[in-house]
Amino acid sequence: MLRKLTEHLFQHEDTCMVYVIKNGPEAILIDFGSGAILDDLRSIGVEQVTDILMTHHHRDQGQQLDKAIAAGARLWVPHHEQDLFSNVDLHWYGREIYNNYNVRQDKFSILEPVPIDGTLKDHSVHIFGGRTFTIVPTPGHTIGSVSIVTEVDGKRIAFTGDLIAAPGKVWSMSATQWTYNGSDGVISTLLSVSDLRGMELHMLLPSHGEVMNNPASAFDPLISNLKQLLQLRNEYSIIEQILEPEYVEITPHLVWNNRSFANSYALISESGKALIIDYGYPNFHQTFYAGTDRSSRRPSIRPIEQLKKRYNLTQIDVVMPTHYHDDHIAGFNLLRDVEGTKTWVAESFADLLENPSDYDVPCIWYDPIPVDRKLPLEVPIVWEEYEFRLYEQPGHTLYAVAIAFEVDGKRIVAIGDQQGDDGYLNNYVYKNKFRSHDFILSAELYRKLNPDVIISGHWDPLQVTDDYLDKLARDGESLKKLHDALLPTETIDMGAEGFCGWINPYQIEINGGETAEITVEVLNPLPSREKVIVQMIATAGLEFEAEEQQLELNPHEIGTIRFHVTAPTGTAIKRARIAADITIGKRMMGQQAEALVTVVHL
Repeated sequence: MLRKLTEHLFQHEDTCMVYVIKNGPEAILIDFGSGAILDDLRSIGVEQVTDILMTHHHRDQGQQLDKAIAAGARLWVPHHEQDLFSNVDLHWYGREIYNNYNVRQDKFSILEPVPIDGTLKDHSVHIFGGRTFTIVPTPGHTIGSVSIVTEVDGKRIAFTGDLIAAPGKVWSMSATQWTYNGSDGVISTLLSVSDLRGMELHMLLPSHGEVMNNPASAFDPLISNLKQLLQLRNEYSIIEQILEPEYVEITPHLVWNNRSFANSYALISESGKALIIDYGYPNFHQTFYAGTDRSSRRPSIRPIEQLKKRYNLTQIDVVMPTHYHDDHIAGFNLLRDVEGTKTWVAESFADLLENPSDYDVPCIWYDPIPVDRKLPLEVPIVWEEYEFRLYEQPGHTLYAVAIAFEVDGKRIVAIGDQQGDDGYLNNYVYKNKFRSHDFILSAELYRKLNPDVIISGHWDPLQVTDDYLDKLARDGESLKKLHDALLPTETIDMGAEGFCGWINPYQIEINGGETAEITVEVLNPLPSREKVIVQMIATAGLEFEAEEQQLELNPHEIGTIRFHVTAPTGTAIKRARIAADITIGKRMMGQQAEALVTVVHL
């Protein structure tokens, strides 16, 4: 049965509360449940559901969404939870079960994937049925949960999902425990409720529970209860740290947020603008949620609001990364969407940000990041009254730069995660395309730049001394010598990464019956010129136009071969594997490289 809340707003009790916003013969639904709502809509004169907006991914919210798709409705889901709708089969294939310390309720996901029409990004604004809907990030019940705010019949309403169920109450405490014995969801619920408390709302409509016509009187006891719980756990100080980021002035115009997971820096101009160096997970507690899937990671804009207030900033103008790792760039798109921030990236790894699916390296962010300006290396880059130079800085990762500039009379070099302030060279990862001589190069670079201060990704700002630079140079040489001693480089040299073949792009998505071009890069690791044979291996009905090609390479030369792969028709395939089987001279190297092909069934 449909319950009328206002002239154009109705509530249907199902596996969750489903809300109907009526617009003549059409309607918008908030959440969907079992789909029983479709049988009752004609009783209020609704003939067509145009759009369904989901507050979160749990099964009781949308366990029969296939009925909505069949009825022609468009489906919109929280951006960070999109994979738990459209690719939930991959989630079910990979979810830990044995030895499982991930206690998030992502096993309460729908059973089969459903196609989505779009995502609801944090702080975004949408028009559906002539009404404006604002998406408010409200993690708590799940990491990716949103509240949807709109005005209906003169009332400003928040559809809050399972964030709050009644005055002082939540629907599930279990859902708020994301990590083993953790209180991450309690902390996030308190912050989310406090955010909504500051909005001028007239009505709260939860997925489970009661309609709340006095939001303040519903929020206040919940805030009090959650605070007491965190105090009992001796964890309330985390809330204080998040609400009041600690900004440390390295110089009067260079500010460091030392409560972010990976350090983020703001360079402030006399005009009141800011340039941000690195912006990933700005609150330390956000980073260690269980899991590594998209729905376990959510950047926040909260510290930027505090930064603007504290320093009277008019604009977050530019954001610039030292390297591509998610803890340094996860918030870039959020800055673009909310603040209009432009992204400037070194030309040496801008493509990785824009086309992450082409690459097979660790710590890639899930979404492409548009690049507004690709910065050449070792030439002056001007922003406001400051001048920068970017320098190639391989080591922690091949796709990194050192950013050199001067502020308040101090020479600064931002080095990302190259090494710590103790000077020990232990922050290299072979899969990041580490080369044994990389730290020799960075030691030489720092000696040339002669900075007063080095700022890094996970350590305090360092006042540079000659002793520190000397240690980097000595240890860089030792690191290379040890790798040369440990690896059989005299007879076969595949570098520290340990492979001689790579397929690009790494992830390929094509329609059934279509053909895609790939490239195979091959390294000759032998000390003599050799014939190289590359044979492509396919699975799941994929076919190569020419399965085998050859070329000749000089010692340690890298060559490229192009292949064309065609997808079968009539079936959808997720992550079919292809591989490059490589023979160099008389040495069979085997299937050195792989890539993943997803076939979309039309």
